[in-house]
Amino acid sequence: MAAPDKVFSLEGKALKIDTAQDLEAHIGPLRAMEDVEEVRILGNTLGVEACKLLGEVLATKKSLKTANLADIFTGRLLNEIPEALSSLLTSILNLPNLRTINLSDNAFGLNTQAPLVAFLSSHVPLQHLYLNNNGLGPHAGILIADSLSKLHEKKEEVRKAGQDVPYLETVICGRNRLENGSMLAWAKAFSLHSKVKEIKMVQNGIRQEGIEQLLTAGLNNATELKVLDLQDNTFTIKGARALAKVVPLWADIQELGIGDSLLGAKGAILLADALSQGRNQKLETLRLQYNDITSAGVKGFASAAKDGLPVLKRIELNGNKFSEDDESILSLQSLLDGRKEKHGGDVVDEDAWGVDSLSDLEELDSDEEEEEEEEEDVRPEEKAEKLVKEAEEAQEAPTVQLKDDDVDALAKKLEKTGI
Repeated sequence: MAAPDKVFSLEGKALKIDTAQDLEAHIGPLRAMEDVEEVRILGNTLGVEACKLLGEVLATKKSLKTANLADIFTGRLLNEIPEALSSLLTSILNLPNLRTINLSDNAFGLNTQAPLVAFLSSHVPLQHLYLNNNGLGPHAGILIADSLSKLHEKKEEVRKAGQDVPYLETVICGRNRLENGSMLAWAKAFSLHSKVKEIKMVQNGIRQEGIEQLLTAGLNNATELKVLDLQDNTFTIKGARALAKVVPLWADIQELGIGDSLLGAKGAILLADALSQGRNQKLETLRLQYNDITSAGVKGFASAAKDGLPVLKRIELNGNKFSEDDESILSLQSLLDGRKEKHGGDVVDEDAWGVDSLSDLEELDSDEEEEEEEEEDVRPEEKAEKLVKEAEEAQEAPTVQLKDDDVDALAKKLEKTGI
């Protein structure tokens, strides 16, 4: 994080800035900052002319490292956003130190993704990308993922030419309806950006086939991964098998989020067995709420925590199917409480330690079957065909033709622009 005297912020002022003149009333301090490193514009709404002026000013700030442009188009018309966005992104493309870009909470979707795709394909210094809650959908999701694959190619070209550029380390892309249709593209992107350290793709409607593809053809290459959050997607036994297969490859993983993902009783046991191998010595936080995990799964995680996860601090298991006084959950609580006492220090963040509140557990009825229905064993060729079909269907989604010719021309303009 930048020092306070190197940050320009309009954060959360709820300003409605339509014109360049409107912006002039606020932009003076930014103009005067020769060594600004972070700009925070989030929580305001900017029109086309305001974005053009902001872009012109930002283009002069060669020391800029972080641009937080989240939630800056609230209330804007669909045909305003592409031109406004292109003005900003074209201007900051040449900033050599701009490594972090946050465009979360802006309604892009398929009709307004073109400026973003062009920028992401070309901005070689990019290290941390935040694209959360942008309404992308699977088609735009494919385009974004493909742009990151192209970015990898550009980064490699620059490295071969002797220039030192950062690896892509952070991708936050949740609440975007990426679905199965974009998972072939995302798996490819992550197979290329194998130095990625933090990935959060929560609540994207990804089903088990897509999860399997993402894990076994993409994230299996991400051997330096530290944080993975795939909560609120759908794993089932298929996704659980894939996760159990790849999790031992992540020796640096510190936080793993698989909550509310239909992991299932058998899937939980598979994951617990994988974690028991002792290949995840740095894992501190495990989020597994609302997954139909039974007592057998809890027993597996208690065993893994004791013998295979020496620094585990926190495990979240609320909303599953076991009793609060289950012997294994009591053992887990005792183990983690002991670690907190030994390693927690003088000031303890209680939410970072122990077992979470178990206020919403479901108990198995005596006549309830603990067995899950096995999914059909599908040949790899059939799995691939299904995902390809879903990708094709995603790309056939109708899109509104915008009148703004500047959007169509942006990609060509950026191709001519060098870092």
